[in-house]
Amino acid sequence: MRRILVIGGNGQLGHCLQKLAPKYHDLYDFNFTGSSVLDITNDEQVDTVFAEYRPDFVINASAYTAVDLAEKEVEKAFAVNGDAVGNLAQVCKDNNAILIHVSTDYVFDGETNLSYSEDDFTNPIGVYGASKRKGEELALENNPETVILRTSWLYSEFNKNFVKTMLHLFEIKDELGIVGDQFGQPTNANDLAEAIMEIIGAEKKTFGIYHFSNYPETTWFDFASKIKEFSDSSVQLKAITTEEFPTPAKRPKRSTMSLDKIEKDYHIEPKHWENSLRDCIEILKLTNA
Repeated sequence: MRRILVIGGNGQLGHCLQKLAPKYHDLYDFNFTGSSVLDITNDEQVDTVFAEYRPDFVINASAYTAVDLAEKEVEKAFAVNGDAVGNLAQVCKDNNAILIHVSTDYVFDGETNLSYSEDDFTNPIGVYGASKRKGEELALENNPETVILRTSWLYSEFNKNFVKTMLHLFEIKDELGIVGDQFGQPTNANDLAEAIMEIIGAEKKTFGIYHFSNYPETTWFDFASKIKEFSDSSVQLKAITTEEFPTPAKRPKRSTMSLDKIEKDYHIEPKHWENSLRDCIEILKLTNA
């Protein structure tokens, strides 16, 4: 039986992979590690886990994701999202393991009206995006047998995310201002987990950078409006500009990604974001009932 090591097992994607794992119990032996067990910036811990578990596939779902705090904690962001990823890729190569690493749409500056392809020039405008881009570069440099999945606006029924934050605010606020001039693609982490497992199970694997998200593009305001609709909330939502909601880190204005490559190479067909959002909210309704 082939072994899958999931790093970042307590995060959103890690929880979604845990939920999905029983479906594959006849094919794969999963091992989920949280930061208390495996700190990927600790080379000795990485070597120890690899020696003990001997994985065939490694899913790196761990990351420094505090976009605004990264502007202050530059060294920490680059250590986790950059250098540690490069080391992890090298260890995977040394142990004949295939690495699947999750990256972000924030590697782009968002100054375009077109969807970004995997080959388009990257120009991150914040520390978080720059650190994630560094991780991409080091991973592919150290281990060509790496699949990098750039995703965007990730949410699920697990952990903290935009959907759960909105649902909480809907209960305590009468009116909310939501940014309406930033465009992207909301992505249910359960869909990303399924895509990863399809890549692992593919007979023919191609490596490099891929984009995966739900589709089509939308704004944070329209995303929040659908959360309101699907949750039957009566909160009043108002579209505001980026300038009216300043943050320490700049966000891309339009980081929409083309999904053609992953459909062509792996026959993975992303879902419409509204359908995946509805599924998530139905799960949360049952959980909170």
